[in-house]
Amino acid sequence: MSNKTIYVQPGGGFDKVIVSTSEHAAPAAGEISVRLRANSLNYHDYVVVSGIWGPTEQRIPMADGAGEVTAVGSGVTEFKVGDAVVSTFFPDWLDGRPHVEGFTQVPGDGIDGYAREAVTAPATSFTLAPAGWTHAEASTLTTAGLTAWRALVDDARVKAGDTVLVQGTGGVSIFAVQFAKMLGATVIATSSSDAKLERLRELGADHLINYRKDANWGETARQLAGAGGVDCILDVGGPATLEQSMAAARVGGHIAVIGILSGVAGDLPIVPALAKQLRLQGVLVGSRQQQMDMVRAIDANGMRPVVDRHFDLDAMVEAFRYQESNQHFGKIVLDI
Repeated sequence: MSNKTIYVQPGGGFDKVIVSTSEHAAPAAGEISVRLRANSLNYHDYVVVSGIWGPTEQRIPMADGAGEVTAVGSGVTEFKVGDAVVSTFFPDWLDGRPHVEGFTQVPGDGIDGYAREAVTAPATSFTLAPAGWTHAEASTLTTAGLTAWRALVDDARVKAGDTVLVQGTGGVSIFAVQFAKMLGATVIATSSSDAKLERLRELGADHLINYRKDANWGETARQLAGAGGVDCILDVGGPATLEQSMAAARVGGHIAVIGILSGVAGDLPIVPALAKQLRLQGVLVGSRQQQMDMVRAIDANGMRPVVDRHFDLDAMVEAFRYQESNQHFGKIVLDI
């Protein structure tokens, strides 16, 4: 059975995105077939499709895929036909300490992803989606949701009463606000847009800083946090924001190094890292078990993601152009 599929030609670039078909086999032992209904866009997908880090061979893009199970292979007991499921970022990292390096096994990058109508894959390539969520909502979890969850829960071990600093209004940062409030933390949020800051306040952010108006926003955040500074910072900017993140942190604080929005290289201020005995933890999404833990927490708390806008699968390039504009607040979704 063939199904509509988006491909990115070698090297990437929006002019190298084509609509075609791919084969969809029946599930073998340990596999499931999924009718995909949605993808969500991430910066990682953008760099692949746009050609910044284009694929070396023809590739089906998109790491975040959600839909319903249409068939199960022998030996699969975790899923049944009709289950709503969402893909995992690292299909081979099931649990425990990280053991994958880079993106060679990541759908939409090192292996084919989910910009297609149907897929057959190992059952470990998916988990159950949160109960009651739409497929579009579920598709937001694979990359952005799990990155925020792992950084806060597994790495920083944020607890009630801690202070968390988030940067900007991308998918990871918005999920971090929601999860941090779920955990009982105080949230300080930064953005260059007062309008977006007000939307973060509506999501539960306790303190707001416009970093365009306050060049020393790290020190401002430290003062707002009290108790010596911020317990956990999610740094999505990279080289241009790490110095201010360090300024915000308390002694022994945790900085989750997540993003490269300001570049992939820069000067690292060693002295504040030493003086404050900071922990800088590189974060590359998370394991399947962490995703399952996140889904259970969502089910228990009833939160919903923030979805900004929907595009049809065929309009993938238009969706990425919209992402480039930085007008969005929340996740951009492709409906399949």
